[in-house]
Amino acid sequence: MRVLVTGASGAVGSLLVPRLVIGGHAVRAFGRDPSRIEEALEDQLLEAETDEVEVVQGDVVTGAGLARALKEVDVAYYLMHSMERSATDASPFTERERLAAQNFAEAAARAGVGRIVYLGGLVPRGDTADGLLRGSRHLASREAVERILLEAVPESVALRASIVIGERSRSFRFLVRLVERMPVLTLPSWRRFRTQPIDARDITEMLAAASTAEVSGRSLDVGGPDILTYGEMLTTIADVLLVNRPSLRFGISATPLAARVAAAIAQEDPALVLPLMEGLRGDLLAADDHAAELLGVELHSFASAVERALGEWEESEPLRAR
Repeated sequence: MRVLVTGASGAVGSLLVPRLVIGGHAVRAFGRDPSRIEEALEDQLLEAETDEVEVVQGDVVTGAGLARALKEVDVAYYLMHSMERSATDASPFTERERLAAQNFAEAAARAGVGRIVYLGGLVPRGDTADGLLRGSRHLASREAVERILLEAVPESVALRASIVIGERSRSFRFLVRLVERMPVLTLPSWRRFRTQPIDARDITEMLAAASTAEVSGRSLDVGGPDILTYGEMLTTIADVLLVNRPSLRFGISATPLAARVAAAIAQEDPALVLPLMEGLRGDLLAADDHAAELLGVELHSFASAVERALGEWEESEPLRAR
């Protein structure tokens, strides 16, 4: 089967490509910077396997390169997100994401792609108004992208995930940096909201299985086996790092201010952190879709995911808290 992976240089894409190669698929990777893709795959693939991956340069926002990338493709993975500011495009990230999804969906339909597999985000239950999510541009944009892709190629599948726990996951790295750099964990009111973080290994297996699984034309909520508050996640990370971090709890969220302060502490882009924190308005839990069972994946615990991710992180970069 010929497979296209967009976002191949990202945290999930760089794990999925070798998984598909090992599975015997002909893999094509798509992105704006081929050198970034090749660098991301270097540590994941043997030299002979790297040579098997065809890299196509292009841009989903402009549509450049899509026709070539999608030619004779059976399954296309859409792992693109555009939440940060662009040096060449000042439009809101929601507009960039909508345009990119439309370009990709139309090109995939023209090319006769049989299935698009999209990785989106969990949707808060009952938090909609006129079909749109209230308060979270990030989650509303993910849901809008999902609709565009599934309508264009009816056999497509969307996986909705919470925080991915992996060495290169920026959401996970953001949490680790907060634990490392804050002697006291100052937690706004959203600390009590619950979610289901998922191991990067598990989401990779689910994505690989979704290419052929009999789950077409639908969305699946994919969560890890543990339901945790954001405060509990930070505490577990601190425990694995073997550091003592007392917490100071506030009864308000103060999202705009908290996001900017947290971004500064973690040395992360506020344009990424603010939309993520806007989504912390309640629990983000997976519906009982039996996704792991349908896709044949055995899930790892949160503690196991954190241990592995931190271990892989330390292979290339010392952790300050250690």
